[in-house]
Amino acid sequence: MVKHQFLATCPTGVGVYLAQELQQLGAEQIVDRPVGVSFIGGLAMGYRACLWSRLANRIVLQLTSAEAASIEAFYDVVYAIDWQAHIPERGTFMVDFAGRSDFVRNPQFGAQRAKDAIVDRFRALGRGRPSVNVQAPDVRVTARLAKGRLTLGIDLSGDSLHRRGYRLDGGLAPIKENVAAAALWAASWPDRSREGESVIDPMCGSGTLLLEAALIALDKAPGLLREGFGFDHWLGHDPAQWGAVKSEAIARASAPAPPIEIRGYDGDIGAVRRAQDNIARLGLDTQVRVSCKGLSEISRPTHREMGTGLLIVNPPWGERMGNKQALPHLYSSLGELMSSAFNGWHAVVLTSEIELGKAIGLRARKRHRFHNGRLDLHCLQFELNDENQFRPFNRDTKPHAELGGSQRPDVATGLPKLSEGANAVANRLRKNQRRLKGWLAAEGVTCFRVYDADIPEYAAAIDCYNGAIHVAEYVAPQEVPEEKSIARLEELLDAVQVVFKIFDRSEIGLKRRSRQRGRDQYQRQNNTGARFTVAEGPVKLLVNLHDYLDTGLFLDHRPLRTWIGREAKGRHFLNLFSYTGVATLHAAIGGAVTSTSVDASATYLDWFSANLAVNGLSDRQHRAVRADVREWLAADSRFYDVIMLDPPSFSNSRGQEDFDIQADHLALLKLAMARLAPDGILYFSTNRRRFKLSDALPDLWRVEDVTAASIPKDFERNARIHYCWRISYAQSPGVNESIVRP
Repeated sequence: MVKHQFLATCPTGVGVYLAQELQQLGAEQIVDRPVGVSFIGGLAMGYRACLWSRLANRIVLQLTSAEAASIEAFYDVVYAIDWQAHIPERGTFMVDFAGRSDFVRNPQFGAQRAKDAIVDRFRALGRGRPSVNVQAPDVRVTARLAKGRLTLGIDLSGDSLHRRGYRLDGGLAPIKENVAAAALWAASWPDRSREGESVIDPMCGSGTLLLEAALIALDKAPGLLREGFGFDHWLGHDPAQWGAVKSEAIARASAPAPPIEIRGYDGDIGAVRRAQDNIARLGLDTQVRVSCKGLSEISRPTHREMGTGLLIVNPPWGERMGNKQALPHLYSSLGELMSSAFNGWHAVVLTSEIELGKAIGLRARKRHRFHNGRLDLHCLQFELNDENQFRPFNRDTKPHAELGGSQRPDVATGLPKLSEGANAVANRLRKNQRRLKGWLAAEGVTCFRVYDADIPEYAAAIDCYNGAIHVAEYVAPQEVPEEKSIARLEELLDAVQVVFKIFDRSEIGLKRRSRQRGRDQYQRQNNTGARFTVAEGPVKLLVNLHDYLDTGLFLDHRPLRTWIGREAKGRHFLNLFSYTGVATLHAAIGGAVTSTSVDASATYLDWFSANLAVNGLSDRQHRAVRADVREWLAADSRFYDVIMLDPPSFSNSRGQEDFDIQADHLALLKLAMARLAPDGILYFSTNRRRFKLSDALPDLWRVEDVTAASIPKDFERNARIHYCWRISYAQSPGVNESIVRP
């Protein structure tokens, strides 16, 4: 058997694994070089490498390597090759040149001189000369000039081997198939799959990692879907040997499939559909399953015993997600998922930003780096166990005791002594805790109101956010002296410290509540940057108890958001005056096809983007729009199935027309209802205490007062915390049937 010298090129960082792969394929004298991995074998070995290599870019049959110290010597080395044994007479070819020297200053010149020498060789022998075709040549010639040596070869691959043929649309910033395979190889997936382990990708995109994992586990050659190879028209091609190599691969692919569990999830329905198309193209529908879920919805599968497994993920980079500032929150949520739901598993995270890798909050056991197109990818490996403790990203607030118990010893000298008034507040807080305890446990509520000016002299709202405490003082009447107001607030804070075992008062988020107008409601009160993650049902979101007038979560709208989560499934959702987008998160996780969130505040829209990231949701499927809501509604032409309209009571923001909810709500509703689909639902809500709905509304649309049902148990004491109506085009009693859309 004639032995040949081959070179397998690959992305930077992949060579060490490619050498292992080639050894398993039967290659000899394997050497990992800067330009790739060289090896020796028969022609059948070259064919096997083209068909089976999951890691190589190209397989090059080396023809010669010689000194080329001048342009004349360069020409002579090329001319000396017996090209008529490789390129068909009057066929087509191209020269893929790399390198430079004193006499070859650019690739175009090097390729041109090599082409001239090849054509001249044909002419000198009186043969019909081949022509150049850079798009689809019969034969691709490789030429590399380095350190005075010119190496020539025949590219047996044709198109790069990383293009398997199953992925027609990889989406934004896709990972190359051979880089995905290298990450799996680095995590010992070939061995893990033989041991029956499972693989899960919680942010699967177009499914590349899942499909490469499946091809490995099912022993399917990655080149079987390709339409052709570079050797198809090469004159040295041996169809019989190639046929034997391919037949063996087909037989192995046709063998009974071992039981494997390969699952993928993504918060972007478009990505899921691309993944499903790619899976179908490979015929792996029964082995690889994907579904649309955000990170907050993913849990370890329990339908059968999965044992240990591999969690592998290529989260969005800045190129795939518009708001880079939101990415650390996404990675932190990923780390929390890895730690909480996949204990005992091995995990691999690919990221182009090592700082994002740090935001995962887990200690990486190994780190590799691969070149993926124009980006370097850090491949981080994690052992998920009790010793690898998760550390949340950017949780600057100190730990708080959970409701009903302290994690700290009750040291008498560390807590304030309560006055008679403070003791009354403390007793009311304990009473409210007992009253809410069963409901909180049954509903799984972790963010709630525990006190709302229950004792009028101590006028404040006290809210719990997963154990952290927020106090919003109501402005005292003018007849109450300021010093008395300050003293009462001090007593109330003393009570909070004692009941919730808070030894450092600075941990309490404290706000003085007053009516805010225009831009004032968006201004910082402090600058701690202390946002942390809480949960509301299936939704995770970021709250800030210190920096703004509001925390990022309006607790009284909890039931309304739950309704929206149910009703938005399979529909298009519009959130007007969207604030931090919590209602949009419920709609998205509930299965909304698309959502649009409109607000005039860049601060709150950035907050919304971070909330999307925390839940692993796509900001392409769930878009944010910064605009004046009325102007945007007047210009928009789309229709939405579910709309939430929760405007401020007043607004006199700079550059926008003044707004008053009482005077302007009818005109605003007409604009919003013009965007509602015929069978759609609009929820209109306001916190204006003395608000009165326009008498004209029932003559225009079906209007249902759902205020009572929308008030949660923790706000029952204050039934006027907000008003809420459900508005639709369905006819209400007495409405003229001729009334149509405005």
